[in-house]
Formats: sequence, structure tokens, C-alpha cells
Amino acid sequence: MNPFINLGIRHDIVNAISELGFENPTPIQEQSIPVLLTGSNDFVGLAQTGTGKTAAFGLPLLELLDFEENHPQALVLCPTRELCLQITNDIKNYAKHMNNVNVVAVYGGASIQDQLRQIKRGVQIVVATPGRMLDIINRKAINFSQVRFVVLDEADEMLNMGFQEDIDSILSTTPDEKKTWLFSATMPSEVRRIAKKYMDNPFELTMGEKNTGNVNIEHEYYVVRARDKYAAFKRIVDNNPEIFGIVFCRTKIETQEIAESLIKDGYNADALHGDLSQQQRDKVMKRYRERSLQLLIATDVAARGIDVNDVTHVINYSLPDEIENYTHRSGRTARAGKMGVSIAIINSKELGKIRQIERVIGKKFVKAEIPTGFDVCEKQLFALIHKVHKVEVNETQIEQYIPRIMDEFAELSKEDVIKRFASLEFNRFLDYYQNAPDLNAPADDFRRDGERGERGMRDSGGKSEYTRLFINLGSVDEFNRGDLLGYICNNSKISGRTVGKIDVKGVYSFFEVNNGDVEQVMNNFKGVEFKGREVRIEVSGEGTSSPRSGGERREGGYQRREGGGGYRGGGRREGGFNRDRNSGGGNSGGGFRDFSGKTREERPERRRRF
Repeated sequence: MNPFINLGIRHDIVNAISELGFENPTPIQEQSIPVLLTGSNDFVGLAQTGTGKTAAFGLPLLELLDFEENHPQALVLCPTRELCLQITNDIKNYAKHMNNVNVVAVYGGASIQDQLRQIKRGVQIVVATPGRMLDIINRKAINFSQVRFVVLDEADEMLNMGFQEDIDSILSTTPDEKKTWLFSATMPSEVRRIAKKYMDNPFELTMGEKNTGNVNIEHEYYVVRARDKYAAFKRIVDNNPEIFGIVFCRTKIETQEIAESLIKDGYNADALHGDLSQQQRDKVMKRYRERSLQLLIATDVAARGIDVNDVTHVINYSLPDEIENYTHRSGRTARAGKMGVSIAIINSKELGKIRQIERVIGKKFVKAEIPTGFDVCEKQLFALIHKVHKVEVNETQIEQYIPRIMDEFAELSKEDVIKRFASLEFNRFLDYYQNAPDLNAPADDFRRDGERGERGMRDSGGKSEYTRLFINLGSVDEFNRGDLLGYICNNSKISGRTVGKIDVKGVYSFFEVNNGDVEQVMNNFKGVEFKGREVRIEVSGEGTSSPRSGGERREGGYQRREGGGGYRGGGRREGGFNRDRNSGGGNSGGGFRDFSGKTREERPERRRRF
């Protein structure tokens, strides 16, 4: 007998979920379903991504609603169209042996007219993203006056994406006597406030400690120099031949750049971000689910709602701005009780972020070493040998070719055949990784004050590969490192990968670029203005004249003149200032922000920064 029967789920629903492979309820399902089946409580459920929250609320809804009535009785709000479609399909699958169950998905990026027609035909369960749902409400095309249940799924992410006002507007159209069920992977103060606002003495269920990570996930970090990040990333991928992973980037631009580079280098990869149409997005996800893609390169928002089985690795190519987003990222792997690995590729200045994430998820990261070229070759060789050993032979189809194959190998011994066959794959990696350098950041990068730049390293001859430049913009102009990186790249037309260390001060900043890009940067900034004032860029160094009032300065050592409005040398060299806590926020080696038109995806309303 299926254990779901003991939770109070009726036979036709249990038969459907048994056919879907549901054998035993997950902890969140086992604890929440009996409570929700009473239909008498508001509810707050805190559980990690991938623990079965959709069934935890979807099965009780199918038990509690009256499907003889064709009006909206339940509203499920979720942050992304992918999650909206997933929830809708899951509920339809749970109800496949039931009659007259109508579930409609309401989300942006698809025809609103089709969605309006489905609603008009009759619906009991509406699954929606806030923006499109509010659009339909404003058209007076739906009546929520008889809604009995509202589910807020992934509530923390909806708030992080700035949907608070939309949620308020939508819920104002529902009856006061409805029951509200809130599910979230983390419980920041904003989620606590929304629970207090819309719920009356809710039943609270926490699976594990609040905001902690999945215990089945191993967390690793690799420390590399920024200029080596992409090469290190590829080596990590090559060292895991069976990888089926999701790679997270901070911006749409970085996502696209990494995906294009991987495709050019022969990897089965593609990008998933907010600029894709629904048709493009569906095509990418279809390929990923079918495993014709090995790596999915995604932004945080675009990846929400992805429920793909057997993801082996989550790779943080760039750490997220919000600590909570790390929990959501890592939750893409180790689903349904399986094991998974979450990897962060960082520079030495980001070790503090790793420590903060450790405190939040309640688990320690393991510092790992970028494998050597020889290690990768060895790993790939034995992966091939294992694949050959396990391959299923189609005897009937290959039989006709065996005589010709044996003739071809007639002059070779068994040992020669094996050597040649193994060398087909082994030689490819051996050629690529011949004389491969060590990509692990040198120990002297780990200075506590973080003043040594990842890209400002010197070559073997002692000459710096990068030039340090001064710019008269800083944190008072509302720039952090990520924003300034985007501004520099957009105006100078250089790639974010060629920009090194960025130090954002109060009214000015320093940044490093490849020596070969200095002239292009300075020429392209001629005549550029920011909020009505000329943007000044100079090569940084001792003895350089002040950008405003003459006088002399030493790099990093400005002091404001009393009443003078300019700056003069402060007698301190670079590093003499305390670091501005508000100046950081982006990854110095990552992609840059799109200043031509940021979307809510790229700049979610921040709750808390590292």
C-alpha cells in the first residue's frame, strides 16, 4: 500500500502519483499534508528547494476543492514562468484520474488572449506569476471573490524580485476568510512580515534549521586569479566527465558570454536568461531535460523553478549578491534525497563571502585545488574505459559488421587494439593539457586586507600585465564594483574579462585594465559625462597631477582640502585607506551590468548584501 494513503489522500490521486513514481512522502509532505487537509489553518512551511513542496500543497488542494464548480477556488502565486508551468503540469498529473479539474497557468511571455480564453471556459486552480496575474485582474477578466485558498510558493524569491506591491494588490481582491499557505526555502524578515500581514495564527513547519542548506550537498570552493577563472572553470568541468550541471552567473551578459565561449570550445552548453523569448527558453529547457545539453548557463531568476532530475553539480561562476540566493542555487542539485556538489569559483578577496555563506547554510565549504592537466587526462581516460565496459552491445545490428571489423584489426594484438582505442580520447586531452599551468591562486594572494588585485599580478619578468587607472566616480555616485565595471565596459567597448581589480572609494575609484586596452579606454571616455560633469580618467601613479585643482597626489592617498573642493597628496601610498564597506558588491572578474536598460532580473531589490 502506498504510504500517501495513510496521510489522508484518496485512492484516485494516490494511483496517479504512484504512476509518477511517488513511493514515500518526503519529510515536508509527511508533516504538512495532514495539517493542510483540515483546511482550517493558515500555514507557513520552510523547506529547501527540491524537497517536494509542490505535492505538499497540490495534493491537499485536490482534496479540498469542489470540482463541480467552475470558478476560481485556489490561487497559487510563484516567481517565474518556469515554476508556474511546472506547478501547473504537476497538479494536472496528480489529478489525471479525476474529472473536471481545470488548472490554468498565467504568466508573462505567452499569449494573454489564450490565457483569458482558458479562464473564461472555467477554472478552479489558477497558477500565476504576479505581474501577469495583476494585468488580468486589472482587465476585470477574473473574479477571486470565492477563492478559498491562496498559496505563496517561493515567497522569499518573489519578494527578492520586487513583487511585494503586486502581491498586495492581488491579495486585496481575495476574501478575508480565505486560508493562506506560504512556502519558502529561506525565512528572511520580509517573509516573516508578509506572513504576519496576511495570516492569522498560522501553523508553522520548519524542516531543518531556518535558512540552512540541503544536507546532501557538498560545498567546495576554488581560489583562482580573475584572469584564470574561465580556464579554471573548464578544467573543473573536464575533471568531472559525467557532469550534468547548472552554471550560475550574475548578469545576462556574462551568462551569454560564457555560454558562447563554451560552445566555441566544443562543450554542449547553452544560456538561459531573461532576454530569451518563451519559445527560445522552452527550446533550451527541452534540450537540457533531454540531456543533449551538459551545461546550462543561467542567471538566478531565469533558473528559478527549474526542476530537472539528477543535476550533479551547481557551479557558481560568480557568487550571488544575496546570500539567500546561494541556497536557491545549490538547491538545484541533490533533489529528492540524492547527493550533489555545489562549487564556487572565487578570488581571494571573496573568502569573506564564503565564510558568511557557511554561517547561513550551517555547513563548511571544502577548499579544493584546481586539478592539474595530468589529473584531468587520467580522469577522462578512465571515464572512457568505464563507458566502454558498461556499453550495451546491440548484437543483432552489429553482427553484420563484425567480419570487416575483425579484418581491420587482424594485424593488431588485443593489447594494441585497446591502446589505440583508448588513445582516441586520451590524446585529445593530452594535447590540450600538455604543459598546462597551475591555475590555483598563489598563497601570497591571500592577504587579509585584500589589497592585492587578482589581475594585477606581475609576469615572470616582473612587469605588470595591467595598468591602474583613476576615474572621478565613486560610491557617492551610487557605484559599486559591479556597476562601475559595467559602466567602464559599456563606454570603453572592452570586455569585462580584461578588467582587473576595481577599488571603489568615496568620490573616485581605481581600476585595472590590460596594458593593451589603456589607449582605447582613455580615448573612448573623451567627452563622456555623468550627471552633467565630465568623466576624467588618468593613469594612476605617484606625482600625477590632481584631477581638479592641481597639486600633487600619491596613488590612493587623497585628502580633501579645507574649503578648496580639490584633492592633494596625503602622504600615504596605495592601501593607506580603510576599505569602504559599501564599495564592494560585484565580483571583479565577472561580467558587467547592462546600463542600456537594467531589468528587474538584473537588479532585484536588495534586502541584504554581503
